[in-house]
Amino acid sequence: MSDYIYMLESHLSTDQNRVVEAVQAAASQANVNLFLTGGAMRDMLAGFRIRDLDFSLEGNAITDAKTVALDENRKSVELVFASGVTAQIAMSRQEKYARAGAKPQVTAATIQDDLRGRDFTCNAIALSLNKASRGLLLDPMNGLADIERRELCLTNSYGFYDDPSRLLRLMRFRVRLGFTIEERTLMQVANAREAEVEKLIPPRVFFEELKRISAEDSPAEILKALEEAGLLALFSDALAGPKANLPGLARFEKIARLLPDEARTRAARLGPFLYALTEKLSAKERQALIKSTDMRKSEADTWQKLGARAKKLETALRSARIRKASQVYFLVAEAAPDDVMFVLYHSALKPVQERLRSYFQKYLPAIQEVTPEEWAAVEAKAGASRRKKARMDFITDRLDRRVRKPAPPPPPPPVVEAPPPRPAVRGRGPGYHYQ
Repeated sequence: MSDYIYMLESHLSTDQNRVVEAVQAAASQANVNLFLTGGAMRDMLAGFRIRDLDFSLEGNAITDAKTVALDENRKSVELVFASGVTAQIAMSRQEKYARAGAKPQVTAATIQDDLRGRDFTCNAIALSLNKASRGLLLDPMNGLADIERRELCLTNSYGFYDDPSRLLRLMRFRVRLGFTIEERTLMQVANAREAEVEKLIPPRVFFEELKRISAEDSPAEILKALEEAGLLALFSDALAGPKANLPGLARFEKIARLLPDEARTRAARLGPFLYALTEKLSAKERQALIKSTDMRKSEADTWQKLGARAKKLETALRSARIRKASQVYFLVAEAAPDDVMFVLYHSALKPVQERLRSYFQKYLPAIQEVTPEEWAAVEAKAGASRRKKARMDFITDRLDRRVRKPAPPPPPPPVVEAPPPRPAVRGRGPGYHYQ
């Protein structure tokens, strides 16, 4: 087995490994060459957890699972699998730009040409998943060396002119990866900004970037970096200055970390993130943000109607009828993650906050400690038709039972000191009487 294949498998979750196997099988059946590329390779080689899987095909994109986004021009699809794993599968391509910020002309290309046309060298690495060359690392831009130096380097001097949105991406990667920006790339940033290429970024790109920022570990820090670079006002003039609510976003970060780090919960951060971001804006300024980012109504509703949706959860958590740990557990576990985050962020009710904190700090960890063997035993006893109820009964018993304290051991018997021995008395004959 290749060292890189072993490294990949050790960085992937069980569900991600299953997705890689499924995509490999589909590519093999379609007789197309398959490569793992982009952020997945960068994160693996830099030692980070792999969030999303990016595949490139020397051929047409595979459409498997549920398509959540389709880019017809770039011949790519974004998929979400039943396990929650997300993956992008794209045609290996070459992009040519008629002018700065224009829609690219896309043509099929080899994987080597595809990598040379990417944004930063750390994203221009691929791993072959083909039978004949499985485990072969492709690194035409020397991105591995830049990862080892922890530097962000543009792949070519026209990168920001071709796609000005890379200016935004650069700030996000700098914060997420903790990398520095290479000196030559800094000069290219300055040249691009002098040419004002950032004004050519399409409005929709700003919403997509906000969506990505919301799923990051440090969104407040990324927005601060954008503000310092003079790029945050591009999203909306209202966000320039204190109205961006960076303190509120820092509090949102801490709340988001309480939830399990899963694809589903990261995707659910968008609504609470936008609520915190726009908390200090007027209604007119919020509408201006929606317009400047080409935000769709359904997307705006994720944060503008979040308070009304989450009110039901807050009301249930404050109810006096909620007395047991299991009641809190099932109430929160079944709630939408964005509702939970909003209530944690917004509610000023002490019982609500205490119950939510207990869920994340006590009840959820207690259930997460249950081993697969224990779950298997519970389900085996119940039978196929009653497995769900058996699991719920098991959780209820685990959380609500009162653990009796063991009776204290009986006190040790008192130590009785033996009396000192009596002195020996010599007898004085048979007629002697002791007095």
